[in-house]
Amino acid sequence: MGEMRDFIVDLNSVGMRLDKYLAVQMPDFSRAQIQRFTVYVNGNIAKFSIKLRANDCVSVDVAVPNKNVVAMEKTLSDLDFDILYEDNDIIVIDKPRGVVMYPSAGNTTGTLVQSLLSHTNLSALGGDIRPGVVHRLDKDTSGVMVFAKSDAAFRGLVDIFSRHDLTRRYVAFVWGVPNWDGAEITGNIARSSRNRKKMSMVKSGGKTAQTNVNVMSVWTRCGISAFRCTLLTGRTHQIRVHLSAHGFPVLCDPLYGRGTNRLASVKNRELLEFLRTHDGQMLHAEYLEFVHPVTREKMHFKSHLPADMLELQAILDDIG
Repeated sequence: MGEMRDFIVDLNSVGMRLDKYLAVQMPDFSRAQIQRFTVYVNGNIAKFSIKLRANDCVSVDVAVPNKNVVAMEKTLSDLDFDILYEDNDIIVIDKPRGVVMYPSAGNTTGTLVQSLLSHTNLSALGGDIRPGVVHRLDKDTSGVMVFAKSDAAFRGLVDIFSRHDLTRRYVAFVWGVPNWDGAEITGNIARSSRNRKKMSMVKSGGKTAQTNVNVMSVWTRCGISAFRCTLLTGRTHQIRVHLSAHGFPVLCDPLYGRGTNRLASVKNRELLEFLRTHDGQMLHAEYLEFVHPVTREKMHFKSHLPADMLELQAILDDIG
């Protein structure tokens, strides 16, 4: 996934064309480079000719501006993923952890989109870099994803995701033991001013974000819990940001984990070894439910926990 840059339109920029606005906000890129990026306004893919309004949320996906990147890999690589469903319009897959979604700086081959293209066609409406892509999972998040094969499906899925008219549930293993069974976390999310790779909760500006959290399991002796998180909005790093901000950072999360100071409290050697050596946050997209964008059939898909999360669960259960 390319770097995401987010902006909130202030009163001084009202009425500006989107491309002119971005040229001012992103002086490190030329106007021609900017027009190769995918840009969202208030969560929807936008044309560069639109005029901006006050408090519009503008997000720019700074992906590799090379239209031939996706074509660089036309044969199946050793990337292994399960196809949960496929027809002429959509394909639903179980994304492995550690796999980049689509080509970007430093990741020009071996991406999920490239492997999908070696299997089937994807809608060109997503652009040359991101054909068929209507939502994303972070590189180290595993689980259920849907891609558009036809243009009609792409338009329909974009509408479904922009209206949040679907169900998305995740499983997260986190530091901390709550004194509640369920909670609703709300709080706007924006890109961090200190670290452009991170998002953070903000008191003003940003984008509205809401996550429902239910406790699945608790391992009190280890100070670790398993949560089931339901997304009511779909912001970048939303679950990781919301849980970390409320004192329950996801295990093994290199950006928001804040776990290095907690490792000293881990007494079990096997658990400590897992937490020290594992690469990638313990977060899995378990369930996806939506109405088929073409047939209007109600569809639902579930992905079982990946091997590394099952291994962690077994270690925790053995400790008790």
